[in-house]
Amino acid sequence: MPAAFALPPAVEMLWGIRERPSRGPRRGLSLERIVSAAVGVAQADGIGAVSMSRVAAELGAATMSLYRYVAAKDELLLLMVDAAMGSPPGPCEPDDGWRAGLSRWARGARAAYQRHPWALRIPISTPPLGPNMVAWMDDGLRCLAHTPLTEQQKLSSVLLLSGFVRNEATLSTDLKAASGGEKMMPGYGALLLRLIDPAVFPSLQRAIESGSLDDDDDMDGEFDFGLARLLDGVAVLVDGLAAP
Repeated sequence: MPAAFALPPAVEMLWGIRERPSRGPRRGLSLERIVSAAVGVAQADGIGAVSMSRVAAELGAATMSLYRYVAAKDELLLLMVDAAMGSPPGPCEPDDGWRAGLSRWARGARAAYQRHPWALRIPISTPPLGPNMVAWMDDGLRCLAHTPLTEQQKLSSVLLLSGFVRNEATLSTDLKAASGGEKMMPGYGALLLRLIDPAVFPSLQRAIESGSLDDDDDMDGEFDFGLARLLDGVAVLVDGLAAP
């Protein structure tokens, strides 16, 4: 395995392939308690507030004692995201088709990001490594198991869907933070009318006149629209491969 994809020691502990620390002055510490405390800090004060010293203070432990479980802050961040995402939703009904399964998958991932928006601020630096993230990948592939897609096409479809969910969740979180929870779109069209020349921006002018830019910031509706169009694209590929 290339060095870039070597498992961090703490991730090996989660998978049970590395022995956990069993001796030391703080035997009440555990990897799970450290991660839980870090998640609590991020949930309360944002990801920028997470540091090894802050987490240690939350646990009433010395900072250096944490390093027996987590080698570095970046490793802790990886574990935090894995914990925040939790388990995938899994199948609802045995006879659900791939589209219903992926819809449920996407909505479950979006809900996890909405519960833990700080997770969106952690850059993706590795493929899925933690038990929960690997389970999400497997669950997405399971939804496509009975389609004629190749394994590479299944992986690419899950990656595409994951990127859409993360992007939409980031946009929704940013808009909510910028607006303070207030509506942003009403009045936007009228504002643009003061700025643009209809002869230069004719398509935008038509959108403004239709009232489309003055909707009620319905991000749920935008998510539903984007998800449906993305799955429509996957359906074209599935149907094309299934045709005689």
